[in-house]
Amino acid sequence: MKKQITVGVIGCGYWGPLLVRNFKSLPDCQLKAVCDLNTERLKHVRALYPDIEGMTQTQQLLNGTNVDAVVIAAPVKHHYSLAKAALLAGKHTFIEKPMASSSAECEELIEIAERNGLVLMLDHTFLYSSPVQKIAQIVQAGDLGEIRYINCRRLNLGLFQKDINVAWDLAPHDISIILHILDEFPTAINCQGNAHITPGIEDVTNMSLSFSRKRFATIQSSWLEPRKIREMTIVGTRRMIVYDDLRTREKIRIYDTRVERPPHYDTFAEFQYSYHYGDSYIPHLQQEEPLKLACQHFIDCINTNSEPLTNGRRGLEMVRILEAASASLKMNGAPVTFASSTRPAPACAPAKTEEVLEIEAFV
Repeated sequence: MKKQITVGVIGCGYWGPLLVRNFKSLPDCQLKAVCDLNTERLKHVRALYPDIEGMTQTQQLLNGTNVDAVVIAAPVKHHYSLAKAALLAGKHTFIEKPMASSSAECEELIEIAERNGLVLMLDHTFLYSSPVQKIAQIVQAGDLGEIRYINCRRLNLGLFQKDINVAWDLAPHDISIILHILDEFPTAINCQGNAHITPGIEDVTNMSLSFSRKRFATIQSSWLEPRKIREMTIVGTRRMIVYDDLRTREKIRIYDTRVERPPHYDTFAEFQYSYHYGDSYIPHLQQEEPLKLACQHFIDCINTNSEPLTNGRRGLEMVRILEAASASLKMNGAPVTFASSTRPAPACAPAKTEEVLEIEAFV
């Protein structure tokens, strides 16, 4: 029989209430407490769930509620300090993306979790969605042939962030999907962008990830678009996939379309590309809320002492890419290269002494 895991959520802003709802719905989870400095947000969540304790001090949640696990849905600048405090208090920890503000912080959190035998999981929600799981199955089966490139667009008007740029805010969704599909770390990153609204915080970026065998992925991110767009195109040598996450149904369409170059020709006049236009089809998808599946996966990993699909090392990979993108932005789009394209297992930094937390309202 599964143990019922008690959980506390830190942060009741935009994403926190969604996590509260999903953890509250799980049969083998008891959502015990929520924490936020904003008392109005606390009142709102407790009005929906009167049986949940509300508090404004994180140390009270960590030390006074006997929770088994902590869920962190605070601004990115607080992820490291809150996660470190939770792990040092012996709590399994679930962190919103991105994991922290630097790869050094990520490495330290991984070391603390491993040293204390705790589950550390990142909420890369889309990896738990039916469309992405289906795409991964299709790619792994070889139905697309060799992947040539992936093109992503994640655009909307707002929500403007104060502590991170649009690449750190929106691109992690696409990066996590790309790494999952290709199962490879990029060799280089290029990123260009501009800050139009808030000085120093880019609201439009274009990122390019280079991989081995001449494969690459492009990611366009914007807070300044009149339309909301969530689209990814995966081009293979045999077939292609268009994934539109905003469609209620038919989120994935597979095109039996390709272009082939003739193996040999004697004169340029004889040279012709061969275009293949076949049928397109829409695979059946089981509709389930990805965030609920991610929350259940976290609870299952605690109960079975298993490594999550989106573990701390996957969170570290993400932050390494975002750091490289930030460095490229400062160099006007010049490439930032990595020593190895294999998915790394980095050495961990030693844990530092516990710090007192002083945090702002989680809005």
